[in-house]
Amino acid sequence: MRVGAALPDPPFEFSTKDGPAGFDIALMQRIAGMLGRGWELVPYTGSDFNGIFAGLDDGSYDCVASGTTITPGREEIADFCTPYAISGQSLVVDVLSNPNVRGITDLKGLVVGVQQGNTSQPVAEKLVADNRAARVRVYAYHEIEKALDDLSSGGCDAFMKLAPVTAWFVRDRPRLAVVETGITVERLGICVRKGDVVLRHAIDRAQAALAADGTLTALIKQWLGAGAMPPSSDA
Repeated sequence: MRVGAALPDPPFEFSTKDGPAGFDIALMQRIAGMLGRGWELVPYTGSDFNGIFAGLDDGSYDCVASGTTITPGREEIADFCTPYAISGQSLVVDVLSNPNVRGITDLKGLVVGVQQGNTSQPVAEKLVADNRAARVRVYAYHEIEKALDDLSSGGCDAFMKLAPVTAWFVRDRPRLAVVETGITVERLGICVRKGDVVLRHAIDRAQAALAADGTLTALIKQWLGAGAMPPSSDA
């Protein structure tokens, strides 16, 4: 099974000296094994995350597992499996540069960084449209490290991304802190080529079995921590 994913996006997927690791990697390896198939990671390197779905149509990969939020627009171009987790946008700042920013209510006059094609982008753009932030700075999808560096150098004042990712990155950056979580509620899931009912149902069955025996919850706890929860926990 060829799995498309945009790296680096820890803790969903990232590279190590021993090979790829992360939540999506662990989950898809288990699902592929349950389906009696091999597993291959196909990295997506485009600057806009939404470009990842084109690889389904051109046959570059069979499915996408990349911390992907299910949205109406994406459901028009790909078929999503049952959601595997619930998460939401979070806000990270440099606490020395912007000590008074404690959440999105404190962004007036400030620049919010996002990755191109990420679901944080429309959230940040709405803040600007409502005059609650000055502007949005859009980074290429693979430029997350640059965006986080810019929080301290003045390139942007705050950065928005799913909570598991920001929590991962601030661990080794003592000046940075996640100041707000739960800005949105988003369903994350695997998707397949539009019309590939056979593979979608097969993944759904395997994922349901992993949910029933506790494996899915354990993987979420191991990799995503407090920034995500199983879909059954969504109120």
